Amino acid sequence: MRKKIVSMEEAISHIKDGMTVHFGGFLACGTAENIVTALIEKGVKDLTIVCNDTAFVDRGVGRLVVNNQVKKVIASHIGTNPETGKKMHDGTMEVELVPQGTLAERVRAAGYGLGGVLTPTGLGTVVQEGKSIVNVDGKDYLLEKPIKADVAVLFGSKVDEQGNVICEKTTKNFNPLMATAADVVIVEALEIVPAGSLSPEHLDISKIFVDYIVESK
Repeated sequence: MRKKIVSMEEAISHIKDGMTVHFGGFLACGTAENIVTALIEKGVKDLTIVCNDTAFVDRGVGRLVVNNQVKKVIASHIGTNPETGKKMHDGTMEVELVPQGTLAERVRAAGYGLGGVLTPTGLGTVVQEGKSIVNVDGKDYLLEKPIKADVAVLFGSKVDEQGNVICEKTTKNFNPLMATAADVVIVEALEIVPAGSLSPEHLDISKIFVDYIVESK
């Protein structure tokens, strides 16, 4: 079996300029902070990041925004990071705002191999612009297409050597969902435990989705 526990350098070598990256987290809770730091030090640029929000100027994925490493953000909330709004308005970074439930469903659709989801959310608003409208039994829905990433950067509270993950409490947020919807999945582990020591019924992410594990420092 391939060894999944790797150095930070090896893990982030899979994240290259111009890639689309899923980031787990909700206002930086459950975000892989050490991987974010490593990406800042590496200087990877022109990223499209998919996340619930852009956190804060000094925490979470917001630090990548502040450091001008992001060309596009797909998120449901940007209000806690004024730099995101500033860059959106001055045209230096593209921002696609997606209702939170729709964002989750678009990621899920990618993970489950679906062609998209139909939702009434956003009809008659700017969310509708450029999207197909599908009528089902006399009711209109927006067709929201899947969001897949090249890499998912996730956080786990306990991760075994094979890549099974437990995300404790609110760190679950988008982490388990995004694990299914990327070509490469990297998990930053707060604690790495021996294989077989985690109860299968308590797992949030299965080892089948996880490619690399780095230890959180």
